[in-house]
Amino acid sequence: MGLPQTAKELFDVEIPKVLEKDPSRAKEVGAIYCFKIAGDDGGEWTVDLTAEPPTCKHGDSGNAQCTVEVDHSDFKQMLTDPQSGMQLYFEGKLKVTGDPMLATKLQQLFKMAS
Repeated sequence: MGLPQTAKELFDVEIPKVLEKDPSRAKEVGAIYCFKIAGDDGGEWTVDLTAEPPTCKHGDSGNAQCTVEVDHSDFKQMLTDPQSGMQLYFEGKLKVTGDPMLATKLQQLFKMAS
């Protein structure tokens, strides 16, 4: 399986599949994220890796510990090159609110889905 090509593919298909197949891996990350992806193929999703079972749902649940806001083209860059996240953050193209340390665990989440 290759990397998802869009945020919709990642959050509507790949992450839910992984959470269902291997919920214990989600527990390793153990946080609630909200993703707000702007542009075509974007959207809003809440990924709750603390729930029993872990979930990935449309919309902002309002209880995220870490919210990530980014344009879809930059999000795709992060999927192919996880190291680019820090650069996008410092360029102001990636906004992280809540616990910034949880953003460092995102690579684990994306690896599970690739």
